[in-house]
Amino acid sequence: MAGDWRNINNGLEIPSERYADQPYIVITPEGDWICTLTTGRGAEGEPGQHVVATISKDKGRSWSELIEIEPADGPSASWIVPYITPYGRIYGFYTYNGDNVHLGRDDTHGWYCFRYSDDGGRTWSRRYRLPMRVTACDRNNGTKESVGRLVQMFWGIDKPSTVDGRYLCWAFTKLGRYFLQEGEGWVWRCDNILTERDPDKLRWQLLPDGERGIRNDGFGSVQEEHNLAWLGGDNLICIYRTTQGWPACSYSRDGGHTWSKPEPLRYTPAGRIFKQPRACPKIWRCENGRFLFWFHHNSTKGFAYGLTDEQAGIFTRNLPEGTTPSSRNPVFIVGGVLKDGYIHWSQPEILLYDPDFQSRMSYPDLIEDEGEYYVTETNKLIARVHHVDRQLLEGMWSQVESNEGEMIRDGLALEVRRGDLDRGPQVVKAPEIPDLSKDGGFAVEIWLKADSLVPGEVLLDGENRENGRGFKVILTENRTIELSFSDGRYSAAWDIDRGLIEPGKDHHILFIVDGAADIITAVVDGVLCDGGDRHFGWSFFRHELGDIN
Repeated sequence: MAGDWRNINNGLEIPSERYADQPYIVITPEGDWICTLTTGRGAEGEPGQHVVATISKDKGRSWSELIEIEPADGPSASWIVPYITPYGRIYGFYTYNGDNVHLGRDDTHGWYCFRYSDDGGRTWSRRYRLPMRVTACDRNNGTKESVGRLVQMFWGIDKPSTVDGRYLCWAFTKLGRYFLQEGEGWVWRCDNILTERDPDKLRWQLLPDGERGIRNDGFGSVQEEHNLAWLGGDNLICIYRTTQGWPACSYSRDGGHTWSKPEPLRYTPAGRIFKQPRACPKIWRCENGRFLFWFHHNSTKGFAYGLTDEQAGIFTRNLPEGTTPSSRNPVFIVGGVLKDGYIHWSQPEILLYDPDFQSRMSYPDLIEDEGEYYVTETNKLIARVHHVDRQLLEGMWSQVESNEGEMIRDGLALEVRRGDLDRGPQVVKAPEIPDLSKDGGFAVEIWLKADSLVPGEVLLDGENRENGRGFKVILTENRTIELSFSDGRYSAAWDIDRGLIEPGKDHHILFIVDGAADIITAVVDGVLCDGGDRHFGWSFFRHELGDIN
């Protein structure tokens, strides 16, 4: 859609050599955007991967030539994360294969290093090495046996931040086995970087105290991409990815020295669990003290979907045969508000999507500049920045703070009240629905009190028997409610999660058909469906599905 800011193709491209990852931005006192990223002329992990910076003076509309922080012809340098001090110095922290050890891919082992810039990212200091202490995870990682020496394996996706105006901290992941196995979270903390200008005098702590990082052995080998948000005082939350179908979280109440046993991340302390594949789950604390969380709202277990035949058939039934969507498209976002030391989250909204179902996007950053919100992302080949509609974010935060809804009448095409149906089924003139293939969309909202659930019963029938066009809402054999629609050539259908409809109880049901993103979602009693025992509570439908009138 030409005007839909959620379409990643409408974002502003950030330059790279070819491969592009972790495009993170800091803003200088002069208002320049300094973006650091990992890039290379080959694919991810190939020789020549290094870290660079680029500068924008117009909020991402144009960028400078790439500035090398580490050269492409040196040891692999990857996963740079930037930080800007109150006095304007820019630090870049990254993984550097300083011993030039080759284990296969060279981008997740070596030294944790940094360089800094005092001229707005144009030139960079010599390289410094962080004093990363050896822990049990390192001692048992197998590198002594494979290369004859102990080599630490790690990487980080967390953007460093200031806590309470007192100290800097960020999280990263150590690995207990090559490649990407037995991950656990660790935190760098520095209490004098905000004012100390001599890098040799910076005081570094590696937390938590002791030998073990942030990890729950019951969650399996994959526990990685740890990232933090400050909850006030010395309270921190750490969120990270797993292959369990959900993100994990842990809390520290003493500035990172000790951490709670990780558990699945929930919408409220006792609420339902978020769904997330093996993809970066990113949390941000905003300048207003509220929170945002980037995730993908599906519970597949790996990098790709990896569905059973039955699950694949359910999810891809609305798409052309052979289409295998990515687990990182679209991106959903929720807004969070702190209550009694825990974040309470809103219902999800679609933040970004790619019309190419097989594309992916991840490794985002949030930028706040003059009251406006921006996010970056990458599909590994193109990095972009997107201006986010602040009304979307304010609406999610308001949802948590007030918990009050209102009837939206803007765009209301047809309303049939409960009393109108007391005499039985009614025939009304169907509204004109915008062409879905031209980024149109529609929603169907129903208040329902079912005294009995009869499979096949029609609640709303808008089908044209002559040309096959229209839409219908029915009760299914699984005792769910399904919306189906067709343009006479192509059809799509999706139903709500199982077990939500109870006989004799009032229910509010909303189907949303988004023709720009080509996604069907459903809301039941104010809660966006997540699939329940299915991996998905939403579905794509094919781009070509058009006029259903």
